[in-house]
Amino acid sequence: METKGMSAEEKQILIFSFYRDAELRGARLLFNILTHIKDPDAQFKMSKHLADETRHAWLWTKRIADLGGSPVPVDDGYQRRLGLRTGIPKNIIDLLALTVVVEERAQSRYSAHATLPGVDAETLEVLKAVTEDENWHLSWIEKKMREIAREMGDEKRADEALERYRSIDREVYATLAADEAELMRS
Repeated sequence: METKGMSAEEKQILIFSFYRDAELRGARLLFNILTHIKDPDAQFKMSKHLADETRHAWLWTKRIADLGGSPVPVDDGYQRRLGLRTGIPKNIIDLLALTVVVEERAQSRYSAHATLPGVDAETLEVLKAVTEDENWHLSWIEKKMREIAREMGDEKRADEALERYRSIDREVYATLAADEAELMRS
């Protein structure tokens, strides 16, 4: 990713575009999960979670607009790279485990961003809002995944899926980390 000659605002817009892209792709994953989980409680929580993801994408879109920009198309972001490595999840445990890992990464990225020096108040407000939601997302999705695995008589399956996706996540995120670090040094 070439960042030479980019202004601080252009770098911020690019970072926020990556965040926006991840939220939109996360929403797509959740929409797919809605068709696989039928129990009323999960339908309620999944709908709320989906609404949160699209609201997060809107918050990043608005933050970009407030900076005077437009979202930058992201063809090779985190979730795209992750999807290329993981392939299509084969069952509901894998879908939920992948969702947990994606939410963990979002929470980690947003928390790290919030601790950087010089982050403006408006960006901190967005980071705080999305991070608070991620806490609930992680909690309910992991509980549901473990409940389903228990009902299937294979609790170990959830742990195995989480470890597999976390390993892939670490590899994929390593490919983005240097680029993100450069952008954050604006």
